[in-house]
Amino acid sequence: MRKEKQLLLDEIKGQLDERPSFLILRHSGLKANDANELRVQVAKLGGDLEMVSKRVLIKGAAQIGVTLEREALQGHIGLVFSPEDPVEIAKCMFQFSKDSSEAIEVIGGRFDGELYSADQVETLSKLPGLNELRSQFVGLLVAPLSQTVSTMQALVASVVYCLDNKVKKDGDSEQ
Repeated sequence: MRKEKQLLLDEIKGQLDERPSFLILRHSGLKANDANELRVQVAKLGGDLEMVSKRVLIKGAAQIGVTLEREALQGHIGLVFSPEDPVEIAKCMFQFSKDSSEAIEVIGGRFDGELYSADQVETLSKLPGLNELRSQFVGLLVAPLSQTVSTMQALVASVVYCLDNKVKKDGDSEQ
């Protein structure tokens, strides 16, 4: 193997080792400006987009124990690494695919050590993201507490209201 190819293989293997979650894309007719916009969107989500050679990808994946079929990797291939929230990256890819007349196509992915097909990745992309789940969880915790505080405020307010009425009533009876 030539030195340049070995460097590419080592780089891809290193990235696949370091980042357990990635998407595999097929791109065709992707214009330079669209590719740049895609890179910017992925970077905002903490990810990284790499266009790779199929042969290098297959060899790099094999070295970390992931088997990729050459037949499934038709056309130009790209990898989107997602170190933080892979669901948000998947949502971004499917939205970009719709917006760009399907210049990219998600053909699979790997999340938490498991390989997923394009349909499975699309299903995962429809789930709420990590931040959405966190906000829903906090909402679940806050709701009972806020109801308890409201009830306690109502009790205190009713005691104050009763005392106020008592003072007014006693003030009216003295006159």
